[in-house]
Amino acid sequence: MSRLLLAAMVLLALASCGRRFAPPTNVNDACVIVSERPHYLSAMRQSRARWGIPVAVQMAMIHQESRFVGDARTPFRWLLGVIPMGRQSSAYGYAQVLDGTWDDYRKEAGRWGARRTNINDATDFMGWYLNKAHQKLGIPRSDARDLYLAYHEGFAGYARGSYRHKRWLMEVADRVQRRAYSYEAQLISCGRM
Repeated sequence: MSRLLLAAMVLLALASCGRRFAPPTNVNDACVIVSERPHYLSAMRQSRARWGIPVAVQMAMIHQESRFVGDARTPFRWLLGVIPMGRQSSAYGYAQVLDGTWDDYRKEAGRWGARRTNINDATDFMGWYLNKAHQKLGIPRSDARDLYLAYHEGFAGYARGSYRHKRWLMEVADRVQRRAYSYEAQLISCGRM
């Protein structure tokens, strides 16, 4: 094999590695998302069947948390702007799940091999967590706004109303609700509901 061909193959292999967790081309259009990644829709439907959380709510939450980037992480913290001090939190993957919460999920759901970078596992986690919010806090499964607030603040924080003092978070939760409505309308329009 010629050196040029070998170099081209290595370069192609390396280039494809960086795209493994890349998002769909238009994360604001549910029809584009599910046409480019049909396995996303399949995963969300399985989660809906198991936990009762609507597909559009799951999509809106994942959009807010990671913009559909499978290996998303929180930014680094820097000391004096140059010394890395670690990440802001252990949140990781499509659903930006913290280490401890992910361990709780794997234990309770019996999914020890689950990975935060796997869309099937991430949507099952999201369904599990949001269903718990429904059961513990009485939030309707279709209420993307309050489910997001409980997701962000935790069950105890939501119950205390800690979000009420965070105008920015209330605005984010409102955007999640609007996005869920938009995704639902888009999925209906392209016949994917």
